[in-house]
Amino acid sequence: MDKSLPRLTERLLGSYRHIGGINNIEVTNVPSKRAIGAICEDLLQILFPGFHDEDPVLSSELADITQGRIASLGSRLEIEIRKALHSRFASTTGGCPHELAHEIFTAFLEQVPAVREVLRTDVEAAYEGDPAAGSFEEIIVSYPFLEAIAVQRLAHVLYRRRLPLIPRMMTEWAHGRTGIDIHPGAQIGTHFFIDHGTGVVIGETCVIGDWVKLYHGVTLGAKSFQKDDSGKIVKGTQRHPRVGDRVTIYPNSTVLGGDTFIGSGTTIGGNVFLMQSVPEDSLVYYEETQLKIVPKRRAPAPSSSAVAAAEDDDYVHSYEI
Repeated sequence: MDKSLPRLTERLLGSYRHIGGINNIEVTNVPSKRAIGAICEDLLQILFPGFHDEDPVLSSELADITQGRIASLGSRLEIEIRKALHSRFASTTGGCPHELAHEIFTAFLEQVPAVREVLRTDVEAAYEGDPAAGSFEEIIVSYPFLEAIAVQRLAHVLYRRRLPLIPRMMTEWAHGRTGIDIHPGAQIGTHFFIDHGTGVVIGETCVIGDWVKLYHGVTLGAKSFQKDDSGKIVKGTQRHPRVGDRVTIYPNSTVLGGDTFIGSGTTIGGNVFLMQSVPEDSLVYYEETQLKIVPKRRAPAPSSSAVAAAEDDDYVHSYEI
């Protein structure tokens, strides 16, 4: 290995010289995935004090603990914000002003109480919508959707400030932990609940109303992509569905299209593929798929000697296990 090390190193250096677009050399670092993950962990502690802590959080200590968390979070998140903003400012100012990073962080933190208010409604929706939910505490510590939507709601605040990279990194961190993929650009109302959650995909331009309930495997995606004269995809257009209030979408259903609107009060059954709008208070399902339950073919009754032999065999094998 020692003799081949210079040759292998030169081959990689040659790759760096000739294959562009995936190098990040001689420029300011992009935000750190590891740092963003740690920041998301700390944000969950701030959102749900006492639920993401190993040690008890006492009321008498809450002020000092919270102030310390804000200070620690600020010093680290501002560094990542400066990295994210560098590409926007490099061509004009040579770098990102520290003042702007601090301003974005401060404005972000000022929104956290409002985010907590909405998350409270999400917990309520889960409790009301899932008969297996025994308490708010159970939902907060064990329901993956709550972690996914908590991070997404915070990331959406930064997304609205047009902060590059970090909002998407935050939701991808949550996606990796929960299996729920919600773009930070999605606009989601109050009392939102995803039951089970695995495999849910919600696109960037989705607009979702209040009291919406999704099940696992639901996709709210794009039907097609508008292209410019040169054939390149046009960014920023409305590509994903809009969903009204009090809508329920059952498992593994797919709703596509920026011009698709699901009217309030609608229920979409499982395994539906939908690319058109639906009026209010509709029930959407596949009629041609019918469930049948028929009696099994009965085998001839065994003889009494066969029954006795089978019982003896079961007795023996029950003790062999």
